[in-house]
Amino acid sequence: MKLADRVSLIEEAATLATAAKAAEMKRAGIDVVGFGAGEPDFDTPDHIKAAANRALAAGHTSYAKPTSGIPEARAAVCKKYLRDNALTYQPDQVIVTVGGKEALYLAFMALLNPGDEVLLPVPYWVSFAEQIKLCGGVVVPIVGSDATDLKITPKQVAAALTPRTKILVFNSPSNPGGFAYTPAETRAIADVLTGRNVVVFSDEMYDQLRYGDARDNLSFAAISPEWFGKTITFNAASKTHAMTGWRIGYAAGPREIIRAMAKLQTHTTSGTATFIQHALVEALTGDQSHVEARRREFEQRGRFMHERLCGLKDVTCVRPTGAFYCFPNVSGTYARLGVKSSVEFCALVLDRVHVALVPGSAFGMDTHVRLSFATDMGAITKGVERLEELVGRE
Repeated sequence: MKLADRVSLIEEAATLATAAKAAEMKRAGIDVVGFGAGEPDFDTPDHIKAAANRALAAGHTSYAKPTSGIPEARAAVCKKYLRDNALTYQPDQVIVTVGGKEALYLAFMALLNPGDEVLLPVPYWVSFAEQIKLCGGVVVPIVGSDATDLKITPKQVAAALTPRTKILVFNSPSNPGGFAYTPAETRAIADVLTGRNVVVFSDEMYDQLRYGDARDNLSFAAISPEWFGKTITFNAASKTHAMTGWRIGYAAGPREIIRAMAKLQTHTTSGTATFIQHALVEALTGDQSHVEARRREFEQRGRFMHERLCGLKDVTCVRPTGAFYCFPNVSGTYARLGVKSSVEFCALVLDRVHVALVPGSAFGMDTHVRLSFATDMGAITKGVERLEELVGRE
């Protein structure tokens, strides 16, 4: 049997593959420290679970009507965006999806024709490039550097623009980079694109997890009326509210695009489970005290992990100012460890000291690896000590 050509265009998500390998070793009785998972290490808050239980008890188990999201959920998304992002959306500008990943995929499907170019900052989240290729688009990478804290610059964006540019993907705070753009940096990127027929996909999944001097957030759609009309703002309950397994996300943007996404949704997932949408309402409009408590915890963990990683021999690391990742440059160790890539580096680390990392090649940057600090301080300490044992200290 011959599979479709599109399957050969993409690779399995390395983040999920890493987690699966670590889990397999753990089942075999090996003490593995996992820094691979991109999900919080705490449970969904009880009041959110209670809302789902109430919805089930009330019989909210039929198809969502409309498919794009029940009215209560879309109204809750509007309230969240106004409260946290200073964005005023109407319910018909919102779509509720099976995780943030579906929202992004539907948007690429709605906008990309074969040959359309998408400006994609590097490092990037694992599924961006694969989704673009599946939708017939052309990935135009814009590579950040350690000198700019892995952020792209307006000059780079200007140089990458062509008549075929259709979309700029803008992810802040960044997965995997762990950095967040300042309001001034965000505006500078927007200035380069002003007046051009380019849509911005603003991935803000970690918008409530910003640290230190990066606490001041500016959503791309909040820059100006022009950008409000040309930006799709993506988010999900997964990271902020520890709901990764619930698979519920959302997006807001221009009505024409949201309608197109909803049309596609009717022939794919038929929408998100109704009782889970009621849980989303509680997550976005109910008690928010857990959000700040967890943000402070992640900030402490990130500071500790960053300091220890910077002490490793031949390793440099950008300070994390958002999300829950460190993304160190480990290429300085390759020669003396006898490896030639981030994949080989991660395989060596897992085999020798039983620490699970994600290779930077999955994010377009083979010189780096990703570590998640969404785990307890004991595990972080143990894992970094094992890395010190293998890599050495300065």
